Amino acid sequence: MHTSRGSITQTLQERLAEYQQKGLLRQLRTADEAVDFCSNDYLGFARSAELKQAIQQATVQHKTMRTGATGSRLLAGQTALAHAVEQELATFYGTESALIFNSGYDANIGLLACLPRKGDTLLTDELIHASMIDGARLSYATRQRFRHNDLADLRNRLEEASRLSSGQVFVAVESVYSMDGDMAPLRELADLCDEYGAALLVDEAHATGVYGSANGKNGEGLVAALGLEDRVLARVHTFGKALGVHGAAVVGPAVLRNYLINFARPFIYTTALPPHSLLAIRCAHEQLRAGSSALQQLHQQLDYFRKQVAGKLPGSQWSTGQSPIQCLIIPGNDRARRVAAAAQAIGLDVRAILSPTVPAGQERLRLCIHAFNTTDEIDRLLSVLHRALAENDR
Repeated sequence: MHTSRGSITQTLQERLAEYQQKGLLRQLRTADEAVDFCSNDYLGFARSAELKQAIQQATVQHKTMRTGATGSRLLAGQTALAHAVEQELATFYGTESALIFNSGYDANIGLLACLPRKGDTLLTDELIHASMIDGARLSYATRQRFRHNDLADLRNRLEEASRLSSGQVFVAVESVYSMDGDMAPLRELADLCDEYGAALLVDEAHATGVYGSANGKNGEGLVAALGLEDRVLARVHTFGKALGVHGAAVVGPAVLRNYLINFARPFIYTTALPPHSLLAIRCAHEQLRAGSSALQQLHQQLDYFRKQVAGKLPGSQWSTGQSPIQCLIIPGNDRARRVAAAAQAIGLDVRAILSPTVPAGQERLRLCIHAFNTTDEIDRLLSVLHRALAENDR
């Protein structure tokens, strides 16, 4: 018996209706005119006229440019430009090599799916990003989760892995967690990995451009800020957040790059980034290297925000993160939505993060502070949050 096309679409509609009844239906919407407290454009590079002009000039000067890569890197997509940009990235991030992927999602899936193999053990922090989770699901390694940033729990699982398996052990974390904004204890994690002979994998998506060596002046990430480059097997740096462009790279020893070229399916089987994207990646890093004042402005605005929260929102529940990702916990999907709507009504782009994306009772507003946010905008945000929270508690 054949299933009719109509019955399939009806089934899809019923599933969507069920999701909507639960208050979970996602929809796309724009907020182009609103004040940005939502995006990951921490340094304002995505709106930078200087960066836009640099990319345009680089495009004109690159006379042999094609509009597209025309194939995967292992076929027609390998170019002298791609090779040169990867060498520049390796130098910038203080490592032997870099391999560009089309996105951070692709990089994490490729890395975690192919690096730990059958007989190996993959230990992941319970709050890693969905892309790392999906990569781990594709791996044939034995996977275990450890409690978030819990070194004792990780030690127990490393101990167990050393007893039960003779394979390699990998530990996967984020340096700055995307939903809570808190940081991994990278020094202690590196110590544990060294003690048990495990390899540490770090997703630097929300630290790239925001933290780095020499007191964060260059934005190479939290691993570099702590001087741990040689103790981390692989770092994933994404360019669509603080750097305001697109793409990502896995950086590490040369043997890792060669391994990924041969085994990372999202690299092998996808069309490469076009030359324009490669030039944009180069220009964004050049702007970072030049010592953009945006990084200093970002941390100044973040300090101002945290001081104002302490004075204007006493008793409110915030995540413990020190990064530009600041989360106001508002238990309950409906309550979180109402507070977000109050901010949106006065022209502030604030979004609620609901369960099941976060655990029930941990619903929140995920607020991102940027270099371009003014103190007046921050004051307006905190004032509307104060009013909306008070109305919610009535």
